[in-house]
Amino acid sequence: MSICCISYNHEKYIKQALDSFLMQITDFKFEIIIGEDCSTDQTRAIIESYCQRYPDIIHLLVSDSNVGAIKNQVRVINKAKGKYIAMCDGDDYWSDPLKLQKQVDFMESHPQHAICCHYTKVIDEQGKLVYVNTKPEVLEFAFEDVLLGKKEETRICSLVARNNGWVKEIGMEDWYYKTFGTDTLFKLYIMAWTNGKIYVLPEVMAVYRLHRGGIWSLIDGKVRKGRMISDFNVIINNFRYSSISKKELLKMYISQYLLFDMWNLNISKAYHTLTKLI
Repeated sequence: MSICCISYNHEKYIKQALDSFLMQITDFKFEIIIGEDCSTDQTRAIIESYCQRYPDIIHLLVSDSNVGAIKNQVRVINKAKGKYIAMCDGDDYWSDPLKLQKQVDFMESHPQHAICCHYTKVIDEQGKLVYVNTKPEVLEFAFEDVLLGKKEETRICSLVARNNGWVKEIGMEDWYYKTFGTDTLFKLYIMAWTNGKIYVLPEVMAVYRLHRGGIWSLIDGKVRKGRMISDFNVIINNFRYSSISKKELLKMYISQYLLFDMWNLNISKAYHTLTKLI
């Protein structure tokens, strides 16, 4: 098992993340690979102190300059040697010491599933609860579901995927480096090539943190919408989907994004999107 973590300016949070990895109780060995992306705070120093204490478990990848979250993620995944890859960014953490064991047990007995996730609690910068599902139930998603935006409770900090060739091949795709909601594209890519499903265990076993330094958290609404449309176009231009899904994607664009594109005078982009889906 390889735990893959990316971190940038996470000095307030990285200890909690690392401790939550190290507390995992498993009947298999695991490695922790951390990509530290030239932080301007004490993140690297904190991680290095953990490396000194756990040299056989924690492996640190560093940058001389900031390479960005996606390149950082790709290089970490490329170093993973385990049969499975678990992902969690340095500002999030796990809350159940049996998390990895439960997910690996499921994956071992369900070869038709490419990814296993679980429910996640969301907190703010002060640690106050923002969201948690108090009645979790089993969820299952196929490729077409995620394509159309159905991906509840599949946050990256909950994800375990099989470490097959496709997981690492995604780093060869130029379009991947142009995405914003990269976790969705990551899941779609794996599902598209393996024809595997996502299974969501009905347990809350991780914590996702909303904070101003997050890649997606608390950004301006207009910027967020623009990024969502950009990712939508990446998806429709780089994945295969059925004629039925094509119609649903057209409906989604018209109902959620077309007015925004027109209002912001993105006429040529709107034309390209509509042409692709009609």
